[in-house]
Amino acid sequence: MRTDLTRRRLLALAGTATLSGAMAGALRAEGIEIQTVMRSSPSTLPFALTRPMHVGAVCLRARDMGALKAYYTGMLGLEVLREDKDEVTLGAGGTALLHILSRPDATPEASGQAGLYHTAFLMPSRSDLARWLVHVARSQFPLVGFADHSVSEAVYLADPEGNGVEVYSDRPVERWLWAGDRVSMGTRELDIDDIFIKTKTRTDRDDYKTVPAGLRIGHIHLKVGALEATRGFYNAGLGLDVVAGDDQRGATFLSSGRYHHHVGANIWESPDAGPRQEMMAGLDWFSLQTNDDAILAARKTALAAKGFAVSDIDGGFEALDPWGTRVRLVKA
Repeated sequence: MRTDLTRRRLLALAGTATLSGAMAGALRAEGIEIQTVMRSSPSTLPFALTRPMHVGAVCLRARDMGALKAYYTGMLGLEVLREDKDEVTLGAGGTALLHILSRPDATPEASGQAGLYHTAFLMPSRSDLARWLVHVARSQFPLVGFADHSVSEAVYLADPEGNGVEVYSDRPVERWLWAGDRVSMGTRELDIDDIFIKTKTRTDRDDYKTVPAGLRIGHIHLKVGALEATRGFYNAGLGLDVVAGDDQRGATFLSSGRYHHHVGANIWESPDAGPRQEMMAGLDWFSLQTNDDAILAARKTALAAKGFAVSDIDGGFEALDPWGTRVRLVKA
């Protein structure tokens, strides 16, 4: 197997010559200063998707819808499920994951704005992640970096309009370390050789022919203006549990049913940000899904009681978070 050659190519795509350099890129994608990193030890649907609530889909406003469609179909192999002149819907296994709206007059997202940090696509298995890594290397898709987060192995990219992307696979749930209601998520170098060797992945050819039918969005990471207000909406209102992060770190991570996180939020680039502008490119809305009617009813009541704007949509409701991002909770 030509593992080392593929690793060099991956490192080159990440704009570095060493694994530590590539990890630095991943740390920047996670907003972590290099000197503060601790070297800690590390069903049919993925665990993330079996929780009482989980991420469903993401919708982006695009200045060039065609360019984003080409990127996500080429880089991930997402299927075109529906397309017209104003919107394209991409997915995997017939499930809609990414909606791209054509907004040619939109302004590029300005620095310091709240919005999308990255959309995180969860591979069904480590083997799928390995095959995809060979695919992006041989197809020359630029990488931002890659890192081992203890609970998962992650690769970072950016689409043509600057929207952050993470592609990752989870480690077995029984290997996650919890201290009460807090999960340990470290950041260290990703062992690319181990991924290829343990999964017996060929690196001399591209075997990633189609997107895995079980690929889903595992989590979404947001740029916000304040963490307390974030928890007021996503924890107290939507009912997600705070499982990691703190104000000193500048980030908070929330989940349903003891997943490591379904929603991440940080103030690294957007402290004190105000409401998002409707005519700005980037995140338009994202959805959470649930099978439980009681959860739908309770969360709608809680958000309305806290003064958040809530409106009915097909299958559920939509609420505006403190920065004007539309968040949908719908029946799965």
